[in-house]
Amino acid sequence: MITMIVGEVANFVAYAFAPAVLVTPLGALSIIVSAVLAHFILQEKLHALGILGCVMCIAGSVVIVIHAPQERAITSVQEIWNMATQTAFLLYVASVIVIVFVLVFHFAPLYGNSNVLIFTGICSLMGSLSVMSVKALGTSLKLTFEGTNQLIYPQTWYFMLVVVTCVIMQMNYLNKALDTFNTAIVSPIYYVMFTTLTIVASVIMFKDWDGQSIGSIISEICGFVVVLSGTILLHVTKDFDRNASRSLYAPLSPSLTTRLCSGNGEMLKHVVEDAAYPEDACLRRQGLY
Repeated sequence: MITMIVGEVANFVAYAFAPAVLVTPLGALSIIVSAVLAHFILQEKLHALGILGCVMCIAGSVVIVIHAPQERAITSVQEIWNMATQTAFLLYVASVIVIVFVLVFHFAPLYGNSNVLIFTGICSLMGSLSVMSVKALGTSLKLTFEGTNQLIYPQTWYFMLVVVTCVIMQMNYLNKALDTFNTAIVSPIYYVMFTTLTIVASVIMFKDWDGQSIGSIISEICGFVVVLSGTILLHVTKDFDRNASRSLYAPLSPSLTTRLCSGNGEMLKHVVEDAAYPEDACLRRQGLY
C-alpha cells in the first residue's frame, strides 16, 4: 500500500512537469512491471504472447517519448483557467457530463450488470476530467513551491474540488465494474477508453499538438496504438495456460448433460448414477466391453 501511494503521488507530480499526452500512455509500464514481478515472485507463468505484449508496450512507449510535445510554460493558475473555459473544452465538458448522466440514470440500471462498457465508460469519462484537474492543481502547487503563491486564487481550490469529485466517482464505478466483470476484461477496456479520452481532453484544453509536425503527431498515435495493443495482448494471455489446463479437465455442465440426455430416460439415469458413483460407473463400463 505504501508503494502504491508513493506511485500515485509520483504520477500526480508527473502531470505538473509533462503533458498528459506523454504521461498517461506511459502508465502501461506499470502493467509490465507487475507482470514481470508476478512471474518471478509469485511464480505466475508469463505466456509467450504476454512477453510479446510487454515488448510492444515498451516499444510504443519509446516512440511516444521520442515524439512527445514539449510542456508549455505556464505562469499562473489563471492561465490554466482560461484554457479550461475556452469554448472547445467547455463543449467537451458538457458532452461528458450529459453522457455520464445518461449512462448513470438510464443505462446503468438496465444494462450495468450485463454490459461492461457502461461502468467503464462512466469512470473513463470522469477520469479524463480528473486528469485535467490534476494537471491544473499540480501545476498550481508547483508554482506555489517555486515562490509564486497560487493558493490565494479561487481557481486553485475549484480545481481541487473537481479532482476530489471526479476521482471519487471514477473509483466508485471502476470498483463496480471490477465487482461485476472479470478483471481481465475490465482492465484493458478501461485502459483503452481512459487513455484515449484523456489524450483527447488534453489536446483540446492544453493544445498539446499545436506547433508539432504531422509526422510527429502520426508517430505519437502509432506509438499509442502499439501500447494499447500490447496492453490488451498482455491481459488476454495473462491466464491463458491456467484456463487451458482447466478446460481439459473441466466436468461437463449439468445443464448441458441434462439437455443432451433428456430425450432418453435410461441414459439420463446412467448419467446421474455416474456422477454419484464415478468409480462404480467406470467398472460397469469396462464390464460392458
